[in-house]
Amino acid sequence: MELKNFQLNAVKSLFEAMDKPARDIILKSPTGSGKTIILTYFMHQYIQSYWKTVFIWLTPGKGNLEEQSKAKMDKYVHASQTKLLPDVMTDGFEENDSCFINWEKLTKKGNNALKDSERTNFLEHIQHALNDGLRFVVIVDESHQNNTVKADEIIQYFHTDKIIRCSATPKGIKNAEIIEIPEEEVIAEGLIKKMLVINENFPQTVETENQIDFLLQKAYQKQRDLRSAFLALTKNVNPLIVVQIPNKSEALQEQVERWFEQQGVTYENRQLAVWLSNRHENLNDIDAKNAEPIAVIIKQAVATGWDCPRAHILVKLRDNMDETFEIQTIGRIRRMPEAKHYGSDLLDSCYLYTLDEKFTAGVKQSLGKSALDACTLFLKNEYKHITLTSEQRTMVSNSRDPQKALSAVAQYFEKKFGTNGNKTENTTRLQTNSFVLSDDILRHTISGETATLNFEKESMNTIAVKEKLNTHTHGRDYHQKIGKIGLEIGMEYSYMNTIIRKLFDKNFRYSRKILALEPRAVYAFVLNNADLLRHTIREAMAAEIAQIQLDFNNVSKVEFHIPQSYMFTFDSSAKTQIVMEKNVYQNYLSSAEPRSSAERKFEKFCERADSVEWVYKNGDKGTEYLSIVYADNSGKQKNFYPDYVIGVSGEIWIIETKGGFDRSGNSQDIDIFTQKKYEVLKDYLSRYNLKGGFVRYDEKSEELCICMDTYSEDINSDSWKILSDLLK
Repeated sequence: MELKNFQLNAVKSLFEAMDKPARDIILKSPTGSGKTIILTYFMHQYIQSYWKTVFIWLTPGKGNLEEQSKAKMDKYVHASQTKLLPDVMTDGFEENDSCFINWEKLTKKGNNALKDSERTNFLEHIQHALNDGLRFVVIVDESHQNNTVKADEIIQYFHTDKIIRCSATPKGIKNAEIIEIPEEEVIAEGLIKKMLVINENFPQTVETENQIDFLLQKAYQKQRDLRSAFLALTKNVNPLIVVQIPNKSEALQEQVERWFEQQGVTYENRQLAVWLSNRHENLNDIDAKNAEPIAVIIKQAVATGWDCPRAHILVKLRDNMDETFEIQTIGRIRRMPEAKHYGSDLLDSCYLYTLDEKFTAGVKQSLGKSALDACTLFLKNEYKHITLTSEQRTMVSNSRDPQKALSAVAQYFEKKFGTNGNKTENTTRLQTNSFVLSDDILRHTISGETATLNFEKESMNTIAVKEKLNTHTHGRDYHQKIGKIGLEIGMEYSYMNTIIRKLFDKNFRYSRKILALEPRAVYAFVLNNADLLRHTIREAMAAEIAQIQLDFNNVSKVEFHIPQSYMFTFDSSAKTQIVMEKNVYQNYLSSAEPRSSAERKFEKFCERADSVEWVYKNGDKGTEYLSIVYADNSGKQKNFYPDYVIGVSGEIWIIETKGGFDRSGNSQDIDIFTQKKYEVLKDYLSRYNLKGGFVRYDEKSEELCICMDTYSEDINSDSWKILSDLLK
């Protein structure tokens, strides 16, 4: 199972949260982020590191969600020890179990899944497990639906000190440890669509004899456009329209069915489906990417756990009354059909058509910059001739190369700590830099007297506690520490263990070995220095050490032209809607979204600067945009999309904007790969005889500054020039 970067970060955060005092941990993850993959991977890793653990995964309601979740864990984690409720009733709870239970089968009135005698037996199984020293960790799936007295009663039976609550829309729980997966990271990995486009190309005033016909026509045309675009890529994906109608609106339902029938879309030819409480039609395999139905009629949000990644379009109809917005409804159209972006704004977006103002407001409030107004802009004729070379990666694997990661860590130790081929000298250098080398496991505690509980540790005596190493009892501690170090750089346990062994274990051959410890001593070294190792190895992946040279046989070069048209997204509620005349597209507005603060400042600067003749805002993903290839220290290829291409006095410049410097000169740039991107941009500009650089805003001088020669994180260095002095 290969996790995305944000998924590995979520697993790491879960491990950290388990060590904190808060009982409740809230995992807030957008629909489509692979919550089940994250949790099953975490459960598997945690059970291997901590003795006597049993996971209880509680699911709500109908839909057999517990069976779906168990099936996913069985698929993703080989040899996992999973159980359903009937298995628990037969065998009880055992160490390393992951039990998937629908809590309503235990509590719901009239549910005969458990008779009173069996319910008592279930509680006895829990008590037997507790008596055997087992510890329960409870996961509450779709926790917004489980926040009830009866659900809490079930949780209390397990006497757990850790509850992980999962939801895209969690309810507030006091003193909880919150782990939130940023939506933009899920989008960047291609699992969900880049944006939700609201009422694309609607006129300022909609004049129509029939609002329902107007909306359905827009949606149907978009479905055909999407279908054609998929076929052009030889992708057999049949985009689905989800039509949501209000409750108790049979007349409206008939009108929708009649409209589709006029287009030749009927229940009889299986192109129309319906999912209502009392009616299910053409729903078998509707989630298959090439399924026949092109539209499905629903009322309220469909059942929990329903995933249909080919759903692309939502038509929200109203019947005089506004309904409460539910984020889950939008979530149904946000997944990507094949869990990847296609490099096309058309295919990488989802679409909402509605005349319900309150629903639209709810969407924008919930999704923020991911829900935008949109229209199609066309390229001005005078810029159709602009030609550049776009470089794109051809290596399809997202995995990191353990050999290159090993080399990067070795180089970083040499750069930071001065290690070399002399193992005795290396021992001294590492000890000087706070590494502990001991055959024993060292712990620390404090002693002293205090009148209050709010004492300073510095005022107490620190006591070192030595514990003899036992590879059996400390084995799980070692596994846990190595696993956490691996999570820092996206490397699974086995590879991370090999890296550590090659660097420090005498029995593993490696030319740049740092220490030659006995295997037992490696256990102690890792356990005594886990935090320092984790921090150092994370730095090694991002450090600007010897730049990995790209194999240009694995880089594809294609001719780049500015796209003839593009889907322009903007904020219609912004106070200023100024047309940016220098933009290469007609009617490009100052309210363009999404834009960072640096991008806004740069666009406004270009509009004012006399030497700037034209401006093109590049996309951030996709083959139709200008890209440059670089590699991180583990050899993983990445595409870098510079923010802007501009015309300056007859020359072409390429500009990347980054977070600025505060008034004290501290960097606000959060991209750890900035220096690597700078070097590949500089190389690209040199190879193609172009100009450009990185632009950042300096709060102290209130000026945009540009770096074009040697990169520096010091805004006061000569590397940074005032942009207005160069482009007047």
